[in-house]
Amino acid sequence: MIGKIISVLCVLITGFISLAPTGQSAEVKIMTIPVTEQIYMITGKGGNIGLFIGEDGTFLIDDQFAPLTEKIVAAIKSVGGDFPKFLINTHYHGDHTGGNENLGQGGTLIFSHDNVRERLSTGSFIEAFDMKRGAVSREGLPVVTFSEDISFHLNGDSIRATHVPHAHTDGDSFIYFKKANVIHAGDIFFNGFYPFIDVTHGGSLKGMIKAVDRVLALADDNTKIIAGHGPLGDKAQLARYRQMLGIAYERLSKLKAEGKTAQEAAAARPLADLEATWGDGIFKSDRWIEIIYSGV
Repeated sequence: MIGKIISVLCVLITGFISLAPTGQSAEVKIMTIPVTEQIYMITGKGGNIGLFIGEDGTFLIDDQFAPLTEKIVAAIKSVGGDFPKFLINTHYHGDHTGGNENLGQGGTLIFSHDNVRERLSTGSFIEAFDMKRGAVSREGLPVVTFSEDISFHLNGDSIRATHVPHAHTDGDSFIYFKKANVIHAGDIFFNGFYPFIDVTHGGSLKGMIKAVDRVLALADDNTKIIAGHGPLGDKAQLARYRQMLGIAYERLSKLKAEGKTAQEAAAARPLADLEATWGDGIFKSDRWIEIIYSGV
């Protein structure tokens, strides 16, 4: 549980600004967690990375922070991969795209939804945490973008990235490995706690629910699901998370229809019965309600 909280708190502490070149990054331990024989989940500081290795080249999903790139590449090589040939960003946040420039300079081909490139190329400001990020250089920008979905045929599998609108942001995609039966859900899935929803950049609770429903429709009882934050998951865990989101949406929608402000809604403690299970990650429910309320 402590590891889960630390992993997610990095979004708040350093999420949209770079880690210092020394100090913090030197202390970060990169872990490779086997998902299948060819797929790994990489943890460190920031969003969970997906790694797919094989004879067609290394395929990476997200890349955490720039100062960690060298360690991440070393971890990839330790399990038989090589410098990433392909990278796809699940969304624009800095703890998922901070390594783009390093990888792009090294020759990695970067993919994303259209809106991810837009956010990266212009910079962003996250009002909820007073976090500003400047524009990413040309080397770190996706060179291939898509509006709905895109498919890859690599390393003996068919991989589809699917855009889900107005969920965690307005540029989210989840990645489905058909043969391996593995899904990287990006930040539409915070496994075990209330998720951050970037309402400022098009996210919404209703959109998160719709996005999770699309993942659930693909998954079966054997599907392994890499969450954007938290431990490796499965369909049952995602279904419990979906239930929590649905309860929150129903109760907050009612309060909003009654004309309650975000502060009034939080003060009413409508999620008190969910707090013990879902409130030990980034937010307690009162702060979570204040952040997401305008996007309910």
